[in-house]
Amino acid sequence: MKHITEQLVRKFLICVIAAFSVIGVPANAAYPEKPITLVVPFPPGGAVDTLGRIFADSINAQTGKPVIVENRAGANGNIGTEAVVRAAADGYTVLIGANGLATNPAVYPKRGFNEVRDLAPVAYVGYAPLILVVTRNSPYKTFSEMLSEAKAKPGAISFATSGSGSAPHLASELLKITTGTDMLHVPYKGGAPAKLDLVSGRVSFMFLNPLEAVPQVESKKLRALMVDNDKRIAQMPEVPTAKELGYPDLEAKVWWGFAVPKATAPEIVQTLNAYINNALKDPTVQSKLEKMAIEIGGGTVEQFSTFYLDQVDKWEKVVEKANLRAN
Repeated sequence: MKHITEQLVRKFLICVIAAFSVIGVPANAAYPEKPITLVVPFPPGGAVDTLGRIFADSINAQTGKPVIVENRAGANGNIGTEAVVRAAADGYTVLIGANGLATNPAVYPKRGFNEVRDLAPVAYVGYAPLILVVTRNSPYKTFSEMLSEAKAKPGAISFATSGSGSAPHLASELLKITTGTDMLHVPYKGGAPAKLDLVSGRVSFMFLNPLEAVPQVESKKLRALMVDNDKRIAQMPEVPTAKELGYPDLEAKVWWGFAVPKATAPEIVQTLNAYINNALKDPTVQSKLEKMAIEIGGGTVEQFSTFYLDQVDKWEKVVEKANLRAN
């Protein structure tokens, strides 16, 4: 009954957003009148931060108003996300988030906020596939070799993640569920120490986004065994996809999008959506995103909302099967 109620609420939210889209709410000519704060719920230097600064520059160029990037890292994105949830719903505090927007409600059900309930989706940036990598000296030359070992020796293969509930963690759990294997999770406090132990061979494998994986593979520190996607990427054309390897359901991507506090006026949401879509059409922005192996998104508020709620449903099932709910 609870699941049915949640589904009805989600469908109602999509219908409300669709109504505004059909009406064609005009952009708010007075917005923005002052600087916008763009909250990045992760440390500087990562993909979310890099994207945040790209879009901050573009929105600044479009509006003539400063966009201040504020890194509020910690707790798998929860600290920065809560700061936006608690902010005034006036369009001057905006969140750029990633998969955690959809997975954290299931992983952390006892928080004092919930992204589905407390945030309004604004715009979809795009996605990049996760890449399964091992150290260059790993005995596994192919994904099939690693999988055979995992099936023969349950618990012998370990995987590193940047923390419990992170996108690489959930991708690894989906891998275990899809292939029927038992592998050991080794969580770290951030991606840097996890990658360090991976390179040194202390753990067997890790899922990385292309921004992190490509330089390490090109420098011969890591070897890529699989792209967790339905098509290969240009930066690693020789690496097979999960679909090619016989696992079409093994699809885990890192995606990014913008959100604001739920009570933000629909006309402001539409205006922000337009700014982000304008940025995605800018050849300079497109070039930067393509170098990060990002499949560019864009689209309406309604389209992003539908995608977002589908992601919530997908990963809620994975969290439940893998028993990943935090106490």
